[in-house]
Amino acid sequence: MKQLVAAGLLLSLNGAHAATQTVDCGRLLDVKSGTWRERVSIVIEDGTVKSVGPMASTPAPGRIDLSAKSCLPGLIDMHVHLTSETQPVVDAYRDRLTADPADLAYRSVKYAERTLMAGFTTVRDLGAEQALNVSLKRAIAAGAIPGPRMFTAGKSIATAGGHADPTNNLSHYLSHAIGTPGPAEGVINSPDEGRQAVRERYKEGADLIKITATGGVLSQAASGQNSQYTEDELKAIVSTAKDYGFRVAAHAHGAEGLKRALRAGVDSIEHGTLMDDDSVALFKKTGGWYVPTISAGRYVADKAKDPNYYSALVRPKAAAIGPQLQATFARAYKAGVKIAFGTDAGVFPHGENAKEFGYMVEAGMTPIDAIRAATIHAATLLDQPKRLGMLEPGFAGDIVAVDGDPLRDIKLLEQVKFVMKEGVVYKNL
Repeated sequence: MKQLVAAGLLLSLNGAHAATQTVDCGRLLDVKSGTWRERVSIVIEDGTVKSVGPMASTPAPGRIDLSAKSCLPGLIDMHVHLTSETQPVVDAYRDRLTADPADLAYRSVKYAERTLMAGFTTVRDLGAEQALNVSLKRAIAAGAIPGPRMFTAGKSIATAGGHADPTNNLSHYLSHAIGTPGPAEGVINSPDEGRQAVRERYKEGADLIKITATGGVLSQAASGQNSQYTEDELKAIVSTAKDYGFRVAAHAHGAEGLKRALRAGVDSIEHGTLMDDDSVALFKKTGGWYVPTISAGRYVADKAKDPNYYSALVRPKAAAIGPQLQATFARAYKAGVKIAFGTDAGVFPHGENAKEFGYMVEAGMTPIDAIRAATIHAATLLDQPKRLGMLEPGFAGDIVAVDGDPLRDIKLLEQVKFVMKEGVVYKNL
């Protein structure tokens, strides 16, 4: 009830927040040092942290009392798809034939709210049809609906038949009726078309570029790992993206496509399932980031056992690729590859993003490094290192709180009790 009241307040005020608020935390995690600061007061002014200091012996009037809780910066998920969610193949095919963009947009409202209530105050949305993620970002930013702060890729860029080609596996009749998609629809077949596709994303209001450098698990196509771009195409996309100030995220499962993308200068590799030793060396040479998405791998591997959930094309890919992600992550972490937290939410139900922390720690990452991956490291990849990922003066007033100590039990982050974004309380005790 309290979170609904907060959401209603947000709507009524069109995104306005209280001018000044004091949040008293029993302890606050310093994510840089990995230590707790005991009995801390955070003053938020106009949505931004004004000061962080010792809790007063006499509580401030109107303070938010988290004195029995552990506070952390708002969490960041670097790989979500807020305009869709996993469903059985029969329903997925029905949607391809009957769902209008408005239908998908209305559904996305609950996905965005679920994500925020799980403690993720910022997300990077890596691909949606008709640039629906851009519209969702604008609605959230305007205060029309509750949701996380969004950085969006607009429509993912693919090659013909590639992982993000919207016409994959349609009948001959439908394919010809729809027509051949081009750069405006995020499908390219030459360096020049790659440049045009980047410019189309700029025009539609994207914040970054997402490419599908290899085949994918859930696309209606045979391979989940083959390379799908030439190096010239990749270089054209990346160089044009840099001209527009865009970072580039590359979906990649297979090692060869992953290496081509890193050599071309992409900023992050998503999934990276079949990376080899040369891939690891190239990550370290180029400074590329790895966004693992273990949650998606585990979910699709489990669903592949159900003969009615995925199509006959998808099922063997899900069974072969999904189970490998966690071991790949463990090897990359041990080798010192830079890692930012990302889940691929939408491939599994939204709001379950924090399960990724448990999978990361299970694979050998320390709890504090897992939290850093979802705070300061994610903020760095977003080019927001002085605004997001910490609770210090000048940073966004994004606070989450949990019971207990997540450095001892990382799964406590799956039970967030309090959520504030830019000084607005969305979930209260």
